[in-house]
Amino acid sequence: MPYIFKEPHRPSPWAQYRYRVRTRLLLPFLAVEWLSEWAAWFLGRWVFLEVLEYCGTLSILVGVIFYFAGSHDRREQKHFQAWQVINSAQGKGGSGGRIDALQDLNADSVDLVGVDLSDAFLHNLQIPGARIARCNLSGADMRGANLRNAVAPLSTLIFTNLRNADLRNAQFAQSDFTNADFNGANLANADLSACILDKADLRNTDLTNVANWKSIQSIVMSNIQACRNPPDGFVDWALAHGAVQFTSDNDWQSRIAATQPTR
Repeated sequence: MPYIFKEPHRPSPWAQYRYRVRTRLLLPFLAVEWLSEWAAWFLGRWVFLEVLEYCGTLSILVGVIFYFAGSHDRREQKHFQAWQVINSAQGKGGSGGRIDALQDLNADSVDLVGVDLSDAFLHNLQIPGARIARCNLSGADMRGANLRNAVAPLSTLIFTNLRNADLRNAQFAQSDFTNADFNGANLANADLSACILDKADLRNTDLTNVANWKSIQSIVMSNIQACRNPPDGFVDWALAHGAVQFTSDNDWQSRIAATQPTR
């Protein structure tokens, strides 16, 4: 409770107060304390000061109310600024602040549908559960990114670097992964229905329980060498549909070049 709300007590006279100490050297300090007690007593009897203290307490309460009342506007302003960062850097290389902007928007459960992040540097981007349907991530560097449980159907990820990315339970139906690099990525339980995986690098990729792999639209020249935990029958099916197995990048690229039509 604030001091001025206390019941004021009249200080003792100096003649009584001074006997609290026996050393004369301490008398000046004791006098200051005694004068302060008298000043506090006089001010404590002044009702106007009590009114001021009530006003101060009330202003704090009003400030708290206004702070919470404006939380929605502050959130909207933060989202607007994040979108400005993303849109102003569209089509450019580098990060341009987009990693923080995307993570902030995703943390607030904002839809990222149709976002264009082509050629962006998004190393270690953390947007689990993001709703990024119809997004354009072509040429983006997303090594080590976390898109676990992301909803990203009908997306374009041509030449996207997804090495060591966490793509578990992600929904990529009807997405284009032509020339995408999944080396070391985790695609466990991901939905690849009607996806295009031509010339994609699936070496060392975890394919545990990958969903709808039989409905993959195309997997021609995709390198499935040493893919981990493929579903039963996946390797034979992929090879029968044009996938290859090469350890050497040079051998793989030579095979791809040999299949290209000559002009």
